[in-house]
Order: sequence, then C-alpha cells, then structure tokens
Amino acid sequence: MSTSIYPWQEASWQRLQLLRERMPHAILFHGAAGTGKADFIERFAQSLLCENVRADGHACDACISCGWFSQQNHPDYRRVRPEALEDEPPEGEEGTDADTGKKAKSTKTPSKEIKIEQIRALADFMNISTHRQGLRVVVLYPAEALNTPASNALLKTLEEPPPGTVFLLSSNGLDRLLPTILSRCRKFALPMPDHAQASAWLNEQGLKDADSWLREQGGAPLAALAQSEVGNRDEMDTLLQLLANPTVDGALKTADKLSKVPLSLLVSYQQRWLYDVFSYKLSGSIRYFPRYQKELAALAAKVHTSSLMRAIKSANERRATADHPLSPKLFVEDMLLDYTACCT
Repeated sequence: MSTSIYPWQEASWQRLQLLRERMPHAILFHGAAGTGKADFIERFAQSLLCENVRADGHACDACISCGWFSQQNHPDYRRVRPEALEDEPPEGEEGTDADTGKKAKSTKTPSKEIKIEQIRALADFMNISTHRQGLRVVVLYPAEALNTPASNALLKTLEEPPPGTVFLLSSNGLDRLLPTILSRCRKFALPMPDHAQASAWLNEQGLKDADSWLREQGGAPLAALAQSEVGNRDEMDTLLQLLANPTVDGALKTADKLSKVPLSLLVSYQQRWLYDVFSYKLSGSIRYFPRYQKELAALAAKVHTSSLMRAIKSANERRATADHPLSPKLFVEDMLLDYTACCT
C-alpha cells in the first residue's frame, strides 16, 4: 500500500480537502486505469481515520489509528475488492491435505468479481459502534467488478446510508456502473497525468525506455510500470509485427506462440494498434506505437476505412469475451485471422 500520493495527484488531493467540512456519505473516484486511484483513496481513507491529521489533509502516520491502518487491521475500516486482487485466498478457500494434514491452497481460480456475500458481510461492521469514536470507512474498488446481485445490495446500503460511515469507491469506467449507484455518489474525477510528468516518474523508478512503455499503456504510468515488470515485451512485439504485416500463415503461427499470453492484454494491444491506424489515416498522428510509425503509415494508406471500422468493431466485441474463452488458442487464431481478413 502506498504511504503517499503520486506527484500527478497533488492538485486532486488539495481539491478533495474542500469536501471534508460536509463529507458526502459516498464518493466515487473515477479515471483511467493504471493511474493510482486505489492508492489515492486508501490514503484518503487513512486520513479520515487519523486522529492527528496534518494541515495538508494527510494522515500523520504516527497515531494509534495510523498504526492499525498500516498493519491492515483497523477496526473501523473495511476494504472490498475481488478475490483476484487479494494477496491471500479468502477464508474457506483452502482445504486440508489428507496425507500431510497441512492446509492446501485451493485450485479454484480467484474471482474477478465483487460478490454479494462481500457486501452483506459489511452489515455487522456498520451496525456496531466505532472503536475510536470517529468514522467508519469502506473502500471498494474497482466498482465495475460488482456483479449484479452485489450492485443491488450495495445500492440498498447507499440509499439508506448508516450514520458515521463513508464509502470511497473507485471506477475505471462510469458507463459500466448502475445509473442508480452513480446517482447516490458524489463523483470525483482523477485526471490522467501529463506525459512529461508521468515519464519523469517512470524514469525515477529506473524504467528503461519509459516513453515507449508509457505510450503503449495510453499514458497510464502505473500500468506502464506493471507491464514492464511482466517481461513480455518480446511477445507483444510478436503480435505487433503480425498486425503490421498480416498474412494467414503468419496469423496461425503467431496464435500458436501467443496462446498462453493473457487474452485481454492481446485484445487491448490490438485495439490500440487499430486506434493508431485509424488516427494516422485521418490526421497523421500516432498515440500508442510511434516506434512503428513506418508500418502504421503503410497500413493506413492501403486499408479502406470501412474495413478498418469493421476490424475495430470486431476487436471491441471480442474484448467482452476475452476473460472467458472456450479455447485460448482458437480465440487468438480467430482474432488474428479476422484482423487479417479486414486489413489485407
């Protein structure tokens, strides 16, 4: 957990302090993924619970409350997020090995959704007195991970908020949330950092070729840093080379090489590539892959606009099923063959 906010969040932090005098019962922070929203709202949660808040609105990091918070066991704080984001499996997700008697980790894939059980579990927390006579704080992210039953359960709580409780939600896309949830939250935008500031921060983290990583992730610095640590630049270049020079034979060979790469990552790179082709065709500008300018220019010159629009539509539809494919290899083959048909 970050102990401070990021440089590009300073102005937002100062603006947020204006809400303290009349604190809403629910604030929905929204902005692009990979810009540090989760760290921002957790830092704000700590400051709301701090017993000796600094003049700039930050937590003191020294009081009893801050000590509990840093150890992730503050009795007046709850964090709700999908199992897939947790460091440890939730209770009940471990079994016992019959031979050794030791706990065995579950082979079940951690859920990427926020479930209704997680929202219902907040009931006891919200119905007892606070331990330090202050606020209760619930942090929930990403809000779009709420499944339908969980969304409805949360909505009931937001409609009749318990006294002394503040909800801090974070979302990468407001269009994926129920309008009724949106209407019951105070919305607070967290803007994307400018390129120079984000690039400077990445350089401070020791990231080589920071500019390219940052552009490929649409200007989101934390996403760029995370992607660089995965170490699959070679695999992504394999994909980009096929997108630059699409052939049926190349599509099949590339699909075989990339079938174990996260499918959502492959689709997102294809979407960004198509954006650059379209952008270059219309205005001669490139956002994501300037190091492929020559290839993008050649493709933009030969592909008809209608074919390009068809490829973009197909990629957008495919993104919705990328997390649940019947066969990863067939998914990649279909994606690349479809692209090849549209762009040759």
